Amino acid sequence: MAQSFGQTEINWDKLDKTRFYVVGAGLFTGVSVALYPVSVVKTRLQVATKDAVERNVFSVAKGLLKTDGIPGLYRGFGTVITGAIPARIIFLSTLETTKVTAFRMLEPFRLSETSQAAIANGVAGMTSSLFAQSVFVPIDVVSQKLMVQGYSGHSQYSGGLDVVRKVLRTDGIRGLYRGFGLSVITYAPASAVWWASYGSSQRFIWRFLDHGAKYDEVAPSMQKIMLVQATGGIIAGATSSCITTPLDTIKTRLQVMGHENRSSIKQVAKDLINEDGWRGFYRGFGPRFFSMSAWGTSMILTYEYLKRVCSKDE
Repeated sequence: MAQSFGQTEINWDKLDKTRFYVVGAGLFTGVSVALYPVSVVKTRLQVATKDAVERNVFSVAKGLLKTDGIPGLYRGFGTVITGAIPARIIFLSTLETTKVTAFRMLEPFRLSETSQAAIANGVAGMTSSLFAQSVFVPIDVVSQKLMVQGYSGHSQYSGGLDVVRKVLRTDGIRGLYRGFGLSVITYAPASAVWWASYGSSQRFIWRFLDHGAKYDEVAPSMQKIMLVQATGGIIAGATSSCITTPLDTIKTRLQVMGHENRSSIKQVAKDLINEDGWRGFYRGFGPRFFSMSAWGTSMILTYEYLKRVCSKDE
């Protein structure tokens, strides 16, 4: 591995795990506060019916601010934060441990550094997403119902517990896992693409910047490290959002449907085509593209900073 990259990487065994989870909960909550409104707008766009008045980013945001003020942009936020902490613990623990194992298993194949990083990070991203979906999906179902309540004919709720109570009463525990299969199909590849793009683009950028130089004595500056990591996050977010938005649109529609409007993946897809043609699958693409790129950059800078803060003293 190139020395320049090696000096920026902090492996799982070098982290203080307790500090990592505690500090990480605070840092990622801050990132979620900043970017959550984009998710609310994206979700509303994806479930809008053909007759909905608000069908673009600005009209949805304006409508929410007009009726509910700033709190309208944070519908379902309490539910997301409550569930996100255990979900992220599962995700990050699985990600780091799988990544280490994958790199070790790939060593005998003598692949290029970029290819090795893409495969190891991709496998780690997919595996961690599969494990985390058991917590993420119920959070998604509840938070998305809160995001769209009262919009395009969707039901009203008094809060997250009210959503859980009504879903359990009408559909049982399966109701909280509606769209689970599609979530796995959406998020596992999205996570694989994201982490594969991030891992490989980082190494490619370092190789481009180094021009074959070796950093045996002088480590890259912190500004340079953060710039490379941020660029990798943008590339990863953009790549992942372009590939997975159609599945995310179908999944969101399925999860917010009431018991009386239950539908199938095939029917949702047909409805989208009838309403908007193939463009319907990319409803909310702008906010999702921005969200995944901004979230990717913010998340990875926060994540890499967290690893530096929580690294054990040698």
